[in-house]
Amino acid sequence: MTKETQPRPDTPCVAVCSTTFDDICRGCGRSVEEVAQWVFMDEVQKEQVWQRILAQGYPRRNT
Repeated sequence: MTKETQPRPDTPCVAVCSTTFDDICRGCGRSVEEVAQWVFMDEVQKEQVWQRILAQGYPRRNT
């Protein structure tokens, strides 16, 4: 199975939360607001966040 065909996790969270000196988590790339609202977002909103953070090189998982 290639990386492109693996199912996406429910959340971009990688349990390395840090927003020191910034409003963007260094682990997953989401804003503080996006993290707080994630469970309330619909699938379209979540997909928009996923597309942005993936384009920016997040989430930073240890693989």
